[in-house]
Amino acid sequence: MTFEVKHQDSYSRGELLLRSFFGMIYIGFPHAFILLFLGLWGQILSFITFWVILFTGSYPESFFEYQLKLIKWSTRVNLRLYNMADGYPSFGLESEDEAFQLEVPYSETTSRSSVLVRFLFGWLYVVLPHIFILIFRSYATMFLMFLAFFSVLFTGNYPESWFRFNVGTLRWGIRINLYLSYMTDTYPPFSGK
Repeated sequence: MTFEVKHQDSYSRGELLLRSFFGMIYIGFPHAFILLFLGLWGQILSFITFWVILFTGSYPESFFEYQLKLIKWSTRVNLRLYNMADGYPSFGLESEDEAFQLEVPYSETTSRSSVLVRFLFGWLYVVLPHIFILIFRSYATMFLMFLAFFSVLFTGNYPESWFRFNVGTLRWGIRINLYLSYMTDTYPPFSGK
């Protein structure tokens, strides 16, 4: 998986204030409403995918592309709500975004045994250890987002080291999501890099 977010040379103070105070109204709610229904369909596809992989050893390519587009859409929204990118996130599964790059290679085969183990024990060997660490990392991310708000407000600049740390937190979460949704057989590393 490749996930990179573009660090802008300067950030808009006006957009920062608008997103911070009204972002949930004009970005969060409209996108979340549509993503809710698309996400429900994604869950249905994940259920079907589990059985398809179990019997054929292959993730249906059209399902894979749909899930990846869904992840990209939610990432577009999150980058704006976390004040990591300027501009309004576009609607639609086919939309692209210059603010980030997410590439997940499609694999012709998927391990049947790994899918079964993830389904039965994923909560134990993936969710618990990763979430335990990500809880603390998320607190650090929220703290850096808070500090970055003032940095952008007064200087127009998002400190790059803070930005990279916060991108790492998003990357870590995406890797867990990809692994648990059977889109990759690679166990997510305990790292944001």
